[in-house]
Amino acid sequence: MTVGYLGAVTDSAPVDAALRDFFAERRAEARELGDDFAALVAELESYVLRGGKRIRPAFAWLGWIGAGGDPEDPVATAVLNACAGFELLHASGLIHDDIIDASQTRRGHPAAHVAYAERHRARRFSGDPGTFGTGTAILIGDLVLIWADVLVRASGLPADAHVRVSPVWSAVRSEVMYGQLLDLISQVSRSEDVDAALRINQYKTASYTVERPLQFGAAIADADDALFAAYRAFGADVGIAFQLRDDLLGVFGDPVVTGKPSGDDLREGKRTVLLATALKRADERDPDAAAYLRAKVGTDLADEEIARIRGIFRDVGAVEEIERQISQRTDRALAALEASSATAPAKHQLADMAIKATQRAQ
Repeated sequence: MTVGYLGAVTDSAPVDAALRDFFAERRAEARELGDDFAALVAELESYVLRGGKRIRPAFAWLGWIGAGGDPEDPVATAVLNACAGFELLHASGLIHDDIIDASQTRRGHPAAHVAYAERHRARRFSGDPGTFGTGTAILIGDLVLIWADVLVRASGLPADAHVRVSPVWSAVRSEVMYGQLLDLISQVSRSEDVDAALRINQYKTASYTVERPLQFGAAIADADDALFAAYRAFGADVGIAFQLRDDLLGVFGDPVVTGKPSGDDLREGKRTVLLATALKRADERDPDAAAYLRAKVGTDLADEEIARIRGIFRDVGAVEEIERQISQRTDRALAALEASSATAPAKHQLADMAIKATQRAQ
């Protein structure tokens, strides 16, 4: 496989190729377990490879480049394979997240638990399709999480690089689970705390989307502590800004572009920074609007109710405040990057990715 520097960042083809090679090996294993299992693995492969922006592998790759990694070095293929492990970690999180949130679609297709329930109906299996779909998706999500470890371990990295990346890889897997658990607790407790919502963003998004992937790449290249710290500062701000943009898209995004129904976050009662900010400002400026938000968010909202909530978010200045935070965090991240010892090509690419990640429409 040819590993192109620009290709690994601006084109998902190299990461996709690494994932296809990995799944080819898994298909061979699956066939030994029978046709039904092989069909589940084929559906998982399709789930992983369709759509997605490969952001996390790209940040990991650039973390390596920024620490002096050379894309022409023979070890580059192993680095790219290891970076692709982040895409499997991400897929695991998406599968489980859609179960927790009862989301019906993902990237314009049925969510995994929905697809497996449909397979149950099509095959006329016994029992409840929904129960089968949920149980299968949980297990498949666990399996792809295990496979993320397999891909990193079998990537071909030198032994000393494996030793260096191990703490980072352990940390990112733990932190994304911390974020998921905090998110779940926040939702059922109907938290309205902005700081708590930001803490969830740090663990659930910033850590495993930007900060840890960058440090993963840096660890492969044996970077110094100063670059690790710079990547932490850059990654935390870009990652949180990325999630704040996601919060806005969850309420105001175009379903044709995002691949998910607009307003689902409101129906699910997700305790986002956007919602917490809106509640705080509505309490100060429009108590009736605050009461409406508390009564309606987390219920089966009609389209006109979602439209009214959107209006409240705008009227109390919550949308403007979130946009301000996105801009502020992006600017701060770019300043930290510029002051770092990262290589010039990596700085350019990371700055471009930061802007695209925080100003995206999907």
